[in-house]
Amino acid sequence: MRRWDFVAAYLQGELQQGEVVYCHAPPGHAILGADGKPRVCRVEKPIYGMAQAGRRWQRSLFPWLKEWSFRQCESDPCVFTMSRDVDGVTRRLILGCYVDDLFTLYSHDGFGSLYEDFTSALATRWNVEDEGPISDLLNVEISYYSDHVSLGQQKYIDHLMETYLPDGVPLSFHKTQAPASEELPARVDEALRTKHERDIKPADKQAYQSLVEHFSTARHKPDLTWPTQWASSAVP
Repeated sequence: MRRWDFVAAYLQGELQQGEVVYCHAPPGHAILGADGKPRVCRVEKPIYGMAQAGRRWQRSLFPWLKEWSFRQCESDPCVFTMSRDVDGVTRRLILGCYVDDLFTLYSHDGFGSLYEDFTSALATRWNVEDEGPISDLLNVEISYYSDHVSLGQQKYIDHLMETYLPDGVPLSFHKTQAPASEELPARVDEALRTKHERDIKPADKQAYQSLVEHFSTARHKPDLTWPTQWASSAVP
């Protein structure tokens, strides 16, 4: 398993045919026109800060992967798979795309392998860097053993504990208790009904949004998916 990084990924994307986008010049580079007003720049490539830059990057990379005969996963469109039979041996390659990061999981490497052929084409087509064997991905720690690979979030959980429960786990919490009360849906409905009646402090709003974002990174845990979805719907 290795991670590849697309250097300045958005700048490697392409605008759609006929798409015209203008922007103000960067600070210190403005040029005044005949009318005395600052001239605008026509964007030739997707740039950081442009609303559709991420989408344009995705629509540049994904078609290229499909041209390489990768099959896009139906349940997660950012995951691609490919297999090839060589001398009776099935060789597999799995990709996971996350913005400018490319996670690669392969069954064989070395000269003439599917992985070697793909990464050579990847480096030819795109400006990429091989960041080496992967040890963490989206707050998930990856540990290698002789006969298996282990996934965990111990460091991330410790970080959450230090941030939100610096004094330790309250005595009211129980190991056999569900992550959320059955009253959660009712409380979310009440919060949505009265959100215009309450004066929410910016600091409290930011703290709540941060907490929901942290829990959303653990959405692969079924026991957290349900409460996180409810909490997300009540984000101020």
